Amino acid sequence: MKIVFHERYFNSSYAMDPAASQGRLEGIIETLSGKSEFEFIEPKPATKEDILRVHSERHYNYVHRDTLLYELASLAAGGAILAAEEAYEGNPTFAVIRPPGHHASADSCWGFCYFNNISISLLKLYAEGKIKSAFVLDFDLHTGDGNINILTFRSDNLRVKILNPESNDNSKYIKEVKTYMEDLKDIDIFVASAGFDQAIEDWGNLLYPEDYRELGNLMKIYSNKLSKGRRYALLEGGYNHDVLPINVNSFIQGFK
Repeated sequence: MKIVFHERYFNSSYAMDPAASQGRLEGIIETLSGKSEFEFIEPKPATKEDILRVHSERHYNYVHRDTLLYELASLAAGGAILAAEEAYEGNPTFAVIRPPGHHASADSCWGFCYFNNISISLLKLYAEGKIKSAFVLDFDLHTGDGNINILTFRSDNLRVKILNPESNDNSKYIKEVKTYMEDLKDIDIFVASAGFDQAIEDWGNLLYPEDYRELGNLMKIYSNKLSKGRRYALLEGGYNHDVLPINVNSFIQGFK
């Protein structure tokens, strides 16, 4: 399995917010780098063309004005693209990137997000004629409004299904995801907005490590069934640095 990561993601100086806090990624990388089953691959920044498929020129210029923020946001988007490309080739991939992206809309952003990594990666594949449809599982505590704003009700022919589970019981949460996936048809690729702030001991205090493993397993089962196993996931939220690596690893163990 592939893990997308770049040393520059460790830089926490681009913003003063929980998503940028020092130590957020270190535990994840330490946990994953000790396992021979994972191959780490390094991304390049997304190009302006890649970003402008999703965002307005005005929003692009807004982020570009801050040199460090633009460097890291475009590198995160590039990490998402690399993960999507690997997934398309049949390699399950998890991207340990930051800043996250699911709250970024075409002409605005909030919630520690700047460029919409999911949308940039999917529209890259679509522009290259590789996909016509996708399923997005967004299991972050906070609904990915940017994903919804950009990827639904599109004027082109890209069809995207998005699930933001709403159940407030962990067993019902897993059942909700499974039931939704059972009804999916004609999906070319699966992608997760993988936020871990629903975790026990994090903001949501709902999902256990074994629940994240099952979410990953469901992504594997249904992507194998519907899209030749094409699946990838991008890191979004998750703010308790002690439990975040455990939950990320649990998800990946089911997902790989």
